[in-house]
Amino acid sequence: MKLIRQILESFRFAWQALRSNITRTILSLLGVTVGIFAIVAVFTIVDSLERNIKESMSFIGDKVLYIEKWPWGFGGEFAWWKYFQWPEPSYREYQYLYENLNNASAVAVLDYKGNVTVKNGSNSMTALIQGISYEYNTISDVSVAEGRYFSPIETDAGRQVAIIGADIAEALFPGGNPVGKEFKLAGNRFTVAGVQEKKGESLIEFGGNPDTKCFIPYASFAKLFQSARPSPTVVVKGYESDEGLLEVEAEATGLLRTIRGLKPRDVSNFSINRPEAAADAISGLFSVLTLAGWVIGSFSILVGGFGIANIMFVSVKERTNLIGIQKSLGAKNYFILFQFLFEAVMLSLVGGMVGILLVFLLTFLPLGSLEVVITPGNVLLGLAVSSIIGVLSGIVPAMLAARLDPVIAIRAK
Repeated sequence: MKLIRQILESFRFAWQALRSNITRTILSLLGVTVGIFAIVAVFTIVDSLERNIKESMSFIGDKVLYIEKWPWGFGGEFAWWKYFQWPEPSYREYQYLYENLNNASAVAVLDYKGNVTVKNGSNSMTALIQGISYEYNTISDVSVAEGRYFSPIETDAGRQVAIIGADIAEALFPGGNPVGKEFKLAGNRFTVAGVQEKKGESLIEFGGNPDTKCFIPYASFAKLFQSARPSPTVVVKGYESDEGLLEVEAEATGLLRTIRGLKPRDVSNFSINRPEAAADAISGLFSVLTLAGWVIGSFSILVGGFGIANIMFVSVKERTNLIGIQKSLGAKNYFILFQFLFEAVMLSLVGGMVGILLVFLLTFLPLGSLEVVITPGNVLLGLAVSSIIGVLSGIVPAMLAARLDPVIAIRAK
């Protein structure tokens, strides 16, 4: 009980010392404030970016493989002209995989057509048209707010039905319910089966913004837009038990090589792309940004730490006489140590909290489609770093104060 009372008394002395030198206190905590602001701000922005991108990537599916002609990203195993010579995936290959893949939970085919005009009377806009097979909704996130998803009969028969994005619904059918109504797509009449949930803008859009996208059955898409050279994408979704999708990838590779008549020594003339590749590239970028935040913040915190240490040495010098009086009245060394150590930690914590407050105010700034949210983890990180800096900055001055001889200290001027 006595120890707790002495610790609280140390806090009181530290608080009084800080209040008696307001200007010095403010100047000494600025470095810590800037450092904590830099670190927490970078972590907060990186977390917000990562969340934004992950939400965008939900539309390309989880645990899926994309079978295409070209590999994703730059470079690859071969030179670009080798890929150029490879054939495009075909609907026949999709059907073959659909019928024979045992390690896949779903197989779908899709294709895109951009800048297509959709109209309803005098209302019109350009949209991204995506042709899909029935199982696409089990592979990717198609959130229908009004109406329904396609039926198997509609996709197999190539019926002229559509699931439109929220922006398309607002543009073509302002103030009304579009479900069951007709509109024109590339001069053909389509009936609205459903309307997707409004997503809003994202910093990075994988596969296009759903709000301006129009889904139609793949067979309908093929009739309208694939008269020249079809280039569909086959999407394969693996089972949760298939770690790394190794089983489904191996089986899909074997089946594709079989249908394309490739010999054992022939190189596979198709690319199997993984969304994780894009995620890994983005994670690498985030790691660089996080490191930059630590480096920038560390320099500021280092300056702030030296500033606090310097102030603490000055404070010990100014209060040497008081220290002597306290020790002569029976104050223990740890009481003097805690008194100055708590002062340093409080200085650093106040600076850190001001930095965190500035980051919190940053979240109210409009940053376009990026929603910045400060997480409890980043707040705790800022407070922890502040506390550590306070201890490191104040431990040496506090130890010097605790070791002062009371007789010599009382005589100090």
